Amino acid sequence: MELHELSTKFSSVLHALPVAAYLVDANGTVHMWNKAAEDLLGWTEQELIMNALPHAIAGGSTEVWNVFEASFRGRSLKNYRCSCARIDGAVVPVSISSGPIKSSGYPAVLGVITDVSDNLRLEEQLLQSQKMEAIGRLAGGIAHDFNNLLTAIAGYSKMLLEELDPGMHARHYAEQVLKSADHASSLTKQLLAFSRRQIMQPRVITLNGVVADIAKLLKRLIGADIELHTCLSPDPGSVKADPSQIEQVIMNLVVNSRDAMPDGGRITIETGNVVLDEAYGRTHVGVAAGPYVMLAISDTGHGISEEVKAHLFEPFFTTKDRGKGTGLGLSTVYGIVRQSGGVIWVYSEVGQGTTFKIFFPRTDEPWQRTERGRPSVEEGIATGEETILLAEDEAVVRQWVAEALTKQGYDVIAASSPAEAIELAQRYDKPIHLLLTDVVMPGMSGRELASRIRAVRSDIRVLYMSGYTENAVVHHGILDPNVVLLQKPFGEEMLSRKIRDVLEHS
Repeated sequence: MELHELSTKFSSVLHALPVAAYLVDANGTVHMWNKAAEDLLGWTEQELIMNALPHAIAGGSTEVWNVFEASFRGRSLKNYRCSCARIDGAVVPVSISSGPIKSSGYPAVLGVITDVSDNLRLEEQLLQSQKMEAIGRLAGGIAHDFNNLLTAIAGYSKMLLEELDPGMHARHYAEQVLKSADHASSLTKQLLAFSRRQIMQPRVITLNGVVADIAKLLKRLIGADIELHTCLSPDPGSVKADPSQIEQVIMNLVVNSRDAMPDGGRITIETGNVVLDEAYGRTHVGVAAGPYVMLAISDTGHGISEEVKAHLFEPFFTTKDRGKGTGLGLSTVYGIVRQSGGVIWVYSEVGQGTTFKIFFPRTDEPWQRTERGRPSVEEGIATGEETILLAEDEAVVRQWVAEALTKQGYDVIAASSPAEAIELAQRYDKPIHLLLTDVVMPGMSGRELASRIRAVRSDIRVLYMSGYTENAVVHHGILDPNVVLLQKPFGEEMLSRKIRDVLEHS
């Protein structure tokens, strides 16, 4: 069959294909160029038929043109990734597959060109997501180790201040140490938020309610030269999230928008019910099709470049001047949104402003009444006379906690490992009222240790402590029922309150 007859025979089939298809001979002469190829690269079949394939398609790339020429001579290609140029000069990332066919003894090539722009975006999103996960694990581990150190640093600093007379100059040094420890503690909390290892108290809420609760505060934050507009859905769906953390998300994004408009501008907060379909999920990693509630925060600021967007949510990345930001604001936002089951995307062009869109899964669960916590113990250091078994593998934390508890009047039995704690519990011949144990220890978790000790002392109370949330007592950021957790770093006052609370109310 002649090549012309072949192209005519398969023309209707090839033109019906959703991907760009072409038929060329060994000289590169075009015998068929389908509608999808026209749409992708701009050249029409009328312009190309019986003419040589334009060199311009290679976009000036010798390598790409050599690939085309090799395919003309019968070389098969399978998913060859390269870039082709449209007739207007725009570059399109593509995948080329082709194979030789025979026509009256003359070789020809049938090929397809697939636009892989969406695939590349997904690959980039997946790599970015994997990178963020890896950074999150690192950040969580660092925060855990730092929280152990900060517990001891802050604890001993307060003890030192109690020993120093008010007029002594050395008090200034101790106060500065304590102030720095408090600042470091706030940084570790942000790292825990980013790494999704903070404890949440989720309930069914509406985003409209959260925005309304903090509207006045937002207006004070942004100043008089920036307008704040809200465009809230009249019938918003419900989401299950921690309202205080959603407030933090909104405030961080609004502050970022404010900083992007030094000469004034407008910030818009929008909510709405949306349904994300499978097509959206195919171009956005981590998005499952279904109903969501959207929270969007837009500004008319200077916008964000593509290079900056690639690092926007990474901890300690900032474009602000030295001393004007830690680079943890957006990473905290990212962690809270992801831990709440949502996704966040940024849309921005330099000079055109920025929009952050957050999608939280919509829930049909009924509204939950906020539970009122039990009255806290009176201010100050609470004391006691009970016996406490302390299990903590970090020596500096174990020593400080033991000293603090002894000062409060408790009898303390300290163990450096779970095995030692079990041995002490079995050997001690008097009542032990409370087990105070770290959640994460070598060889055995705090929960397993509590179970082993309760086997021989069924009436013992348990208070856990940890530098981050671990699956031993916390699942997906939610504290297990009937579990009391003391989060590091903590001071002597918080330690005493939690212990009295467990001893008197558990």
